Amino acid sequence: MTKSELVEEVARQVPGMSKRDVEIVVDTIFDSLTAALVRRDRIEIRGFGSFIAKKRRAREGRNPRKPEVKVSVPQKHVPFFTCGKELRERVNTLTERKT
Repeated sequence: MTKSELVEEVARQVPGMSKRDVEIVVDTIFDSLTAALVRRDRIEIRGFGSFIAKKRRAREGRNPRKPEVKVSVPQKHVPFFTCGKELRERVNTLTERKT
């Protein structure tokens, strides 16, 4: 699902809001989540999952085109998602019904 598909779905389910208002709400949510990760805060959405910014240590990598060339990869933080139990169970229940 893309962001525009999400806006369409929410606008369809909430007929009292214009598509533009839904887009503003979705953008605000994503901006808030991004800002929290930048601050290294943990984001927990009950029933869905949690997001954290994990530190990835500096390391030495290799150029895939020239494997003999070593590349220094600096330390960085990467977003990491952990699925919540309720979401995992719902996805597994839906998957089992289809097979």
